[in-house]
Amino acid sequence: MTARGLISNIVAPVAVLGAFALIIALVWLAGLFALVPAFIFGTALVVIGYLDRPKRHAGTARAERDDGEGLATAILDSLTEPVFLLNLRRKVIAANRAALVLLGENITGRDLSMSIRNPDALDAVDAVIEGRGRRNIEISLSAPVQQYFRLHAGKVYREEGQPDRVVVVLTDVTGIRRSEQMRADFVANVSHELRSPLSALVGFIETLKGPARDDPQARERFLDIMDGEAGRMTRIIDDLLSLSQVETKEHIQPEGLVDLGALLARVEATIEGKAKRRNMTLARNMPASGTSDAVPTVLGNEDELIEVFQNLLDNAVKYGREGSAVEISVDNVERIPEKGGRGFSVAIRNQGDGIAPEHLPRLTERFYRVDKGRSRSMGGTGLGLAIVKHLVSRHRGYLGVESTLGQDTVFTVFLPIPSESSTAS
Repeated sequence: MTARGLISNIVAPVAVLGAFALIIALVWLAGLFALVPAFIFGTALVVIGYLDRPKRHAGTARAERDDGEGLATAILDSLTEPVFLLNLRRKVIAANRAALVLLGENITGRDLSMSIRNPDALDAVDAVIEGRGRRNIEISLSAPVQQYFRLHAGKVYREEGQPDRVVVVLTDVTGIRRSEQMRADFVANVSHELRSPLSALVGFIETLKGPARDDPQARERFLDIMDGEAGRMTRIIDDLLSLSQVETKEHIQPEGLVDLGALLARVEATIEGKAKRRNMTLARNMPASGTSDAVPTVLGNEDELIEVFQNLLDNAVKYGREGSAVEISVDNVERIPEKGGRGFSVAIRNQGDGIAPEHLPRLTERFYRVDKGRSRSMGGTGLGLAIVKHLVSRHRGYLGVESTLGQDTVFTVFLPIPSESSTAS
């Protein structure tokens, strides 16, 4: 407080008291005793009001400061980029909504290393804390799915006597990196997988232009084969584009609500005709509606989930033993493998030749086929299970597979139960 303010706070109340004391003395001398208490109360109000003036000013300033902080919080929460505020011991003291969604609600009050397990990121933050300037690096985080971020870290210098802070901002560049990888993979896969059908087409064209030019029967036979190879190339390109699109947005979890029971019924109806042609039956085991085990609504994309179960059910019929049954079972699970949290499972079981154990870990790789000749003869591209894996991952689920040679194969899709807030919204 300045000297002028100190004098004002001391002299002014004394002057006010003196003035009111003079008025009270005059009233007393005039004999108007009844008015004395009123004047004393009025004097007290004026003095208290005057003395409280700094407090009221401080309260106004505090209210304005609170409004500013509230506005700043609202602005930070509206940003799509995660933002952290750290102290010089690398402890998270504040985080916006995007940061809490990315790394969990319990990140505040903990060391940053408990939430971001990336050595490069922690080294960059330590460098800023030690005063070695700002840092701008690219990092990757693997949970719940792999994402790429541009990390910006800088120190915030505060007024004297107040500790400095460190601000960390994460900018999601996953889409950019996935697009780059998609272009590279697309060129590599297309050049590899299309070489065989293109070579066949070139060979048949040369034959038709030469020895088989005047042979109608050979021409018809070759044209049918060429039509099949052209169709195969089209399917490969379509599946590659579909897979690339899925991988590009895999890190973005769908937000729609889907009735899983109705969805499975629709998928079953589309496959039923193919099953009947092979004398196969489809048996769906669902928990009874209205019970505690009833299938809940799924947080997801309806078209993508249809593609997942249609692909798995189509494979079960295609590779199942003719005249056998394909079972679709839905159950609640307490913990989703490798993900954690409660959810439910959809298991699709067929009876057939089974799959050898050495093939199981590689089934979801691009273009991996257990029986290449059989797969291609049935119109497979070797990309279906890769697409299914990435779609399930996008839904924050898990794809499991078990098989016994000569008996059966079970593909199980685990999906999380949506939170109450997601269902309410």
